[in-house]
Amino acid sequence: MDVQALRDLVAPREEEFVEALGELVAIDSGSFTPDGVNAVADRCEARMRAGGWEVERRPHEPGPGEPQLGDLLIGRLRGDGGPRILLVGHMDTVFDPGTAAERPFRVDRRTAYGPGVSDMKGGLLLGWFAVETLQRAGFSSFEQITYVCNPDEEIGSPFSAPVIRALAPEHDAAFVLESARANGDIVSARKGVTDYAVAFEGRAAHAGVEPEKGRSAVLAAAHATVALQALNDRWPGVTVNVGVIRGGTRPNVVPAACELQIDVRAPTEDLLATAEQEVDRLLATPAVEDVRVHVRANAWHRPMEKTEATARLARIATRLAEELGFTLRDAATGGASDANTTSAAGTPTLDGLGPVGGDDHSPSEWIDLGSIVPRTALLAGLIANV
Repeated sequence: MDVQALRDLVAPREEEFVEALGELVAIDSGSFTPDGVNAVADRCEARMRAGGWEVERRPHEPGPGEPQLGDLLIGRLRGDGGPRILLVGHMDTVFDPGTAAERPFRVDRRTAYGPGVSDMKGGLLLGWFAVETLQRAGFSSFEQITYVCNPDEEIGSPFSAPVIRALAPEHDAAFVLESARANGDIVSARKGVTDYAVAFEGRAAHAGVEPEKGRSAVLAAAHATVALQALNDRWPGVTVNVGVIRGGTRPNVVPAACELQIDVRAPTEDLLATAEQEVDRLLATPAVEDVRVHVRANAWHRPMEKTEATARLARIATRLAEELGFTLRDAATGGASDANTTSAAGTPTLDGLGPVGGDDHSPSEWIDLGSIVPRTALLAGLIANV
């Protein structure tokens, strides 16, 4: 496909894109706001059905004590033969109900603002426009395009990750539609993430009368925190952050309980496994005698490593961008996304294929409206050139 011709098909629809984006941003769809997520899913499903997609909608069935999440949507578009392409976008945001009313969608010159406009309602919408552009061009040289609309990415995709992991190996390439970096880079590598919840169990005592009978869980946690933070210079690209400490009840009580929440990230599977082993070793023997420790680890994203197959996709994207008149680079980032899941499943993956945006999760979140047309044409071109 001539990528310039694809751009010419997209360009007249920019105003339509902005209007549809405003409608999505106006919906409060935080991960724990299932009605809002499902309202976004309704709009995605309507686009699927209008475009001739086969639609599968899976409601979330929470286990005991688990929160209710929104529905997972899977669309499948059949072609005449060729590669199998997986698109992934998420419908949830990090924002609480009422945020869309407090900070409504607005456009200032060529920049749009609003909760979730960059992360990632702009990218979610761009996926539809890219495929619709190919349909308008009469392109059907693919076996299948599968589009997964994820309701829970912002909380680690506990519901959708197993589905994405199962689907990924059935496809030749995966394109994840998080926004491009603020400088326009797409993403070819992401760090893996393992979270730890660590409970220290000591013994309470009166801190003034008989402190020797106590066993301070806070002190044990403090020693562990110092040791864990010291791992940050141990291996290239590995970060360890003790982000939360909770413990104690009163100043005059030796604390019997303390909790740590730890974030461990690494750029490769080998380094992540090494860091995990060292964290486990440090936590296994508390610095305070008779304090017990209980460790719960959640390896929710394995690293997205830049393989040769991924590098090939990045080269195709770079060439298409040149044809569209802009310079494109691929980059590594410390954040995780559903691209970690598709990549770890062995599927060549590119991420950051949404519009250019930034300040995600903040009141100033934005996307560059000038990037909509070229980035939509870029994604359409990628699908056509795999």
